Amino acid sequence: MKTVVISQPMFFPWVGMFEQTRLADVYVHYDDVQFSKGSFTNRVQLKTARGSEWLSVPLRDLRLGQKIREVAVDDRQNWRQRHLQLLAESYSGAPFVSEMLTLAKAVYDQPAATINDLAIASTEAVWNYFPSTRPREVLRASELGIGGQSSRRVLDVVKHVGGTHYLTGHGARHYLDHALFEVEGVQVEYIDYQKQPYPQQHGAFTPFVSVLDLIANLGQDGARVMVSGTVDWKKFCV
Repeated sequence: MKTVVISQPMFFPWVGMFEQTRLADVYVHYDDVQFSKGSFTNRVQLKTARGSEWLSVPLRDLRLGQKIREVAVDDRQNWRQRHLQLLAESYSGAPFVSEMLTLAKAVYDQPAATINDLAIASTEAVWNYFPSTRPREVLRASELGIGGQSSRRVLDVVKHVGGTHYLTGHGARHYLDHALFEVEGVQVEYIDYQKQPYPQQHGAFTPFVSVLDLIANLGQDGARVMVSGTVDWKKFCV
């Protein structure tokens, strides 16, 4: 059995993303698909005293049809320092705020020219902090030389890396050709998000914020809330 997860790169994504990678043998950064405005590739929510706020990376010279790996970060703005200030302010009372800020600063200090490289660096930093969430093998779709599109291409990537199981998030239920995977002997599973609560600041618990929130509040003990399993697509899509 070899489980494959394929996802567009995301900037300091929510805990649910790392619950998927925790269950993956192979993880593929889907970095050569079209960048979508409003996606989580360059932004994520934080929990602040004012409510949820976006931590957004500004982009430069964005063109229609650009692939994620081609989209430039706009370093004409001092957004990195602004992000760190917002993080420090939002989590000033959290028990592990220093660890979170150290991790975040290490990512911001890297000279990433594209949102692809920055998002991947943020994911790598979290894998290093929570080693149990790191897949055995990490690849970039742009380096695999596999053409095509839609479900056919996803399936070809899974087969290329020897996958027997494809694990995906809930959005795929609306477009994935499950029958195609079944015909070719690849089992599709969906992550069964448990959204395990943990102590947070600023009001009622919400799981839909950056993993930086978990780190600031629980530190490395945060690994214990990543308990989600999987469910077969036939059960999930009924």
